[in-house]
Amino acid sequence: AQENTDLQLQPLLERHNYRAAAGHGAQCPAVSVPRNSPAVRDCLAVAVLCFGNLINFMDWSIVPGILLEIQKYFGLNDGKTGLLQTVFTLCYMLAAPIFGYLGDRYNRTILLGAGILFWSAVTLGSSFITQSYYRIFVLSRGLVGIGTASYSTIAPTIIADLFEEGRRTTVLSIFYIFIPVGSGCGYVLAAVMAKSTGDWHWAFRVTPCMGGLALVLLLLLVPHRIQRRTARHRALSISGTGQGEDETPGVHRTAKTTLCQDVGSLAKNCSFVWSSLGLAAMAFVTGALGVWVPLFLDRAQLVQGIVPPCLQEPCNSSNSLIFGAITIGTGILGVTAGAEAARRLRKIYNKADPLICATSMFSSALCLYAALMVAQTNILSTFIFIAFGELFLSVNWAVVTDILLYVVTPRRQSTAIALQILLSHLLGDAGSPYLIGAVSNALQARGSPSFQSSFQSIQSSFAICAFVGAFGGAFFLLTALYIEGDRREAER
Repeated sequence: AQENTDLQLQPLLERHNYRAAAGHGAQCPAVSVPRNSPAVRDCLAVAVLCFGNLINFMDWSIVPGILLEIQKYFGLNDGKTGLLQTVFTLCYMLAAPIFGYLGDRYNRTILLGAGILFWSAVTLGSSFITQSYYRIFVLSRGLVGIGTASYSTIAPTIIADLFEEGRRTTVLSIFYIFIPVGSGCGYVLAAVMAKSTGDWHWAFRVTPCMGGLALVLLLLLVPHRIQRRTARHRALSISGTGQGEDETPGVHRTAKTTLCQDVGSLAKNCSFVWSSLGLAAMAFVTGALGVWVPLFLDRAQLVQGIVPPCLQEPCNSSNSLIFGAITIGTGILGVTAGAEAARRLRKIYNKADPLICATSMFSSALCLYAALMVAQTNILSTFIFIAFGELFLSVNWAVVTDILLYVVTPRRQSTAIALQILLSHLLGDAGSPYLIGAVSNALQARGSPSFQSSFQSIQSSFAICAFVGAFGGAFFLLTALYIEGDRREAER
């Protein structure tokens, strides 16, 4: 096993040693892989970043995992229930551009550590909020969104600083596996803690402990000073001049552009704009699914007479557990398959990445629509179609980010990721949970209250997701029209 690890790390180590040798005009000697080598340190840093991403998305999914308990505890209708995730996402997306601006100009590791500390403290505090303070609970979810924005914005750019393009796709795919895995673990954690303790508040007391551990590991294992890559810097390294980004006249100065200049440049990048709209459609669907699927499944089972209605806490959490397991499994398989397909097809066709994303979005929309149609008659088929819908959505996570990283110049990558987060959430999951709940409320108001009407209302409102997913596929097709030219411009 150690020999295989050495072989995998050897090319990365040779790259670091070559740069060091080139700076002194010497030839690169034969190397071994000591434990303190740059390659090992980079792998440890990625492991810490992945652990932080796991905790990040566990916090995203804790509320949906115990949504029925929270709804009954505070006495909420569907609209106010969806508002919880909407406030979280709104604060998250509004904070993202701020952290993107800071991440391009200040120490990224310190910013990550501050974000982890902040959102972990707020999550822990929210576990002590009582029944009469619903508004404070909503506020706490918004503050958690601000903290998690620092992580989602900055962590991928640290990976881009550490790895060249060939390895970056693989590392990003590993990093983004923890989005669905973390989300699934959040459902499982919330359901298990609520059931085992009889109090859903305990679900908010586990991830802060994990966040404290992540903060310690981040400060110990992730480099505080990372040389940020630019196309100019890569060219100088290959030519052997020995000049890095900080030593080359003009290269460091280009990072000091204003936010307006960065935004103006990105607005002219068609690949960035269309892929961000595609990601917005993807976020709309995943946000709605993440909040409402367990409740939708519970209402479908009530209509079929499979489960009794929940009259007192704790409610039946089996749907959250199953949906969490589906999210974990399809996330790992989907992200891995997407990254591997992109790696292979990109070699033979330059437009492979956006076409992979478009195909997966169309397929996901079809599967989700099928799940809605069979939900009232066959719950097993509903689970299967939902699983395939999530699988196709997960294919895109690493591929979309990799598109951004090679069509945007490195000195604007944090800003680009922040703007993509802002746009995708503003048009996506910032509104979709509330929209689905509001439409469901409006449809329920038309008829008399019953299990059948509550199921049909959420079923009809969920149909919006299938159509938005189809629009997402069209946006990625438009990305394919511009991606070659934008990539050449970024390299230039």
